[in-house]
Amino acid sequence: MPRRRGCLPPLLCTLAALSLPLLLAAEPRAKSCSEVRRLYAAKGFSQSEAPSHEISGDHLKVCSQGYTCCSQEMEEKYGQQSKHDFRNAVVELSNHLQTMFSSRYKKFDEFFKELLENAEKSLNDMFVRTYGRLYMQNSELFKDLFVELKRYYVGGNVNLEEMLNEFWARLLERMFRLVNPQYHFTDEYLECVSKYTEQLKPFGDVPRKLKLQVTRAFVAARTFAQGLAVARDVVSKVSAVNPTPQGTRALLKMMYCPHCRGLVSVKPCYNYCFNVMRGCLANQGDLDAEWNIFMDSMLLVAERLEGPFNIESVMDPIDVKISDAIMNMQENSVQVSQKVFQGCGQPKTLAQGRTARSVSESGFSARFRPYNPEERPTTAAGTSLDRLVTDVKEKLKQAKKFWSSLPGNICNDEKMSVGTVNENECWNGSAKSRYDFAVTGNGLASQVNNPEVEVDITKPDMVIRRQIMALRVMTNKLKNAYSGNDVDFIDISEESSGEESGSGCELQQCSPEFEFNATEVTGNSNKSDKNVNTSAATRSGLSQAALLLSILFLAVQRQWR
Repeated sequence: MPRRRGCLPPLLCTLAALSLPLLLAAEPRAKSCSEVRRLYAAKGFSQSEAPSHEISGDHLKVCSQGYTCCSQEMEEKYGQQSKHDFRNAVVELSNHLQTMFSSRYKKFDEFFKELLENAEKSLNDMFVRTYGRLYMQNSELFKDLFVELKRYYVGGNVNLEEMLNEFWARLLERMFRLVNPQYHFTDEYLECVSKYTEQLKPFGDVPRKLKLQVTRAFVAARTFAQGLAVARDVVSKVSAVNPTPQGTRALLKMMYCPHCRGLVSVKPCYNYCFNVMRGCLANQGDLDAEWNIFMDSMLLVAERLEGPFNIESVMDPIDVKISDAIMNMQENSVQVSQKVFQGCGQPKTLAQGRTARSVSESGFSARFRPYNPEERPTTAAGTSLDRLVTDVKEKLKQAKKFWSSLPGNICNDEKMSVGTVNENECWNGSAKSRYDFAVTGNGLASQVNNPEVEVDITKPDMVIRRQIMALRVMTNKLKNAYSGNDVDFIDISEESSGEESGSGCELQQCSPEFEFNATEVTGNSNKSDKNVNTSAATRSGLSQAALLLSILFLAVQRQWR
């Protein structure tokens, strides 16, 4: 027995000595975290926060708690960095869209405003040459017209129909004085005269047609410009993403937890990225349906701007149209005056020697520039409406489905995922392996089955809900503009029948489309000659010879162009 006790310790020592290398070999050696430290410092963080070798991950809240290269401070800062990277990815894709809408809005706005300025200048120059002092004495009437048109365009509370009716009523009062210079008219009498504007049609069919064209064109132009501004603002607000705490956890797990495992070169699997983005952009996905309807409505109004509601083809020849109306009044002044005298009473005659200066005595020379509606020159802001609309239509088509495509477009970036290749060599959220979960649908409700992001589908993002409502309101405005209707403008059935052409006429009741080309003006001149010949015998109070010569002179000039 004593001998055995003395023999055992050497045997144990021998066995221990033989097994020690095996035990040491079985003990895992801590891996180096040098590459993780380098990339962590490259983000601008302190390298001292990163361990040099793997440590126990018991302190981690999101990433795996096995051996890790991440300290608690690193995980917290990686969480903030993942939010930053996500926001940048959304902004990077949205900025292009926002910039497009912003630049196109500025271009359209600049074009429309300059078009109005040019039209006003053209009218002023033409009327100074044509009517001379008579126009300058009454120029505030025309200035007021353009002031109201500009005020309407910039969003002022202007009823276009009422404003244009007021313009023609005031013009009739001024013209009535001029064609009846031998009479004294009180304000009350002129107010009575204005009541006969619709019944007598002293300016021919010009006011009705111009009212229809101006209303439709301005409603479409203003609404389209507003639509571009709304699109710009919606993109700006919706792209300012702020992921939820659950979303931030999912982003951290996808983007930086591989670093904690030392897998710095392994990118997330594409479908894994897709699910994370679908969850983080769930509310943006709900915007897509209303956004697409809005884009379609913008495209429809764009087509109107190219066709019957073209503000360029309305404003460019507006001086010719108004001048044509004035000549209609001159040519029919006797018949108009007689009917007014019957309805409003015989006015008092001015004392001899105090007769006002008449239109015919002004010695004007009407020279009208030809206008071809098919010509679309560079009219304002260095471009034309056709060129602007053609450009923006392509951009609107490209902008459709932007929000539903956003998760996929983010994941298509090589910085965000491995793409659709190497599906077995990517980060699946827990290891370098294949991602087996299906991709969830788009929108908030679909995220109930999202395996990566916990989304509360009962709490929609109120900022985005407000943008959805803004799009709906704007879409309704665009639909009204497409039909030629403003908020306070009701299109009567007669005008609606000619919606595409803008004529609003029955075939037997009025001339072809209201465009001032050379052929039409020649036809109107022949009609003017007939009116002059039939009314010459009944003229009284005016200088008959002077007015007749003036009208004939105008008719010949109109035929010359």
